[in-house]
Amino acid sequence: MRQRREELGLSQEDLAARLRISVRAYGNWERGLVKEWTDRKLLALAEALEMSERQCCWLFRIMVDRDPPPTWRAAEESRLPADPAQRDYLCDYAALMESTPYPSFLVDHRWDVALTNSAFDQLFLSVRPHPTALPDDNFLRFVLFHPDAAGVLEDHEPAWCVPLLAQFATALAGAPDDEGLRSIRQEVARDPFMEAAYRYGVPHWLSTHGAEAAERDGAVRTVRHPDARWGQTRCRMVAESSRMLDAMGLTRITLILTASQGGPVGPVRGGGGVQQHGARLRAVPSLGD
Repeated sequence: MRQRREELGLSQEDLAARLRISVRAYGNWERGLVKEWTDRKLLALAEALEMSERQCCWLFRIMVDRDPPPTWRAAEESRLPADPAQRDYLCDYAALMESTPYPSFLVDHRWDVALTNSAFDQLFLSVRPHPTALPDDNFLRFVLFHPDAAGVLEDHEPAWCVPLLAQFATALAGAPDDEGLRSIRQEVARDPFMEAAYRYGVPHWLSTHGAEAAERDGAVRTVRHPDARWGQTRCRMVAESSRMLDAMGLTRITLILTASQGGPVGPVRGGGGVQQHGARLRAVPSLGD
């Protein structure tokens, strides 16, 4: 609860106001002093913390060892841009994202994920639930803190963690008062391994490889795809934006997969028994609605 609140840049007073309870009462919630968690309390908490459907399921499983009521859906309307033109653009961009066979996602400067396509969801299909570090919630937190990250991202520590920590250090230096970035910095500080990588590993890596090595666009890395026909696969990160995406503070990152030896000659579309879903746009209602 505290980590999610800090992600949103909210104080205990802010959450108490959203829940319409006293600050002392919310403090007891956060300290785990609630005697009985009811559906009403948990659903109110999920709404106040702007949780996705997967995060809400995780919250219920931790607190009461079951799933939330089947009628509940994540209320993400508040995350839509206020500008109607931007809202329409994101809805159409969801269709564009879904047309590419490669894993592709939209992120903001905090690495919060706004949009993923089916290929992205397939790549991370084996990732288990996690309260704050899901790949389609915050990609940086996933890379640094999710226990399953190393199972998908090959050479996890040197090829993924250190470069993203270098990018994070640059972002934090440019916006030291950003609450979301400060929350990630606090989480890094609580992890001895990541704190050592941030303080010592990143400067050494930059001195060895140069600052340009921390750029996302053009970086070549390796992933382990759950579809055996891909297996361990080289990928190039392509980062791009547009006038409208810039206005919303978003960047599109696509992982261009290259067939490994003995792998497919082209991208696999819907193979391996994996069900295709529509583009998973967190900030826009389902395209079928």
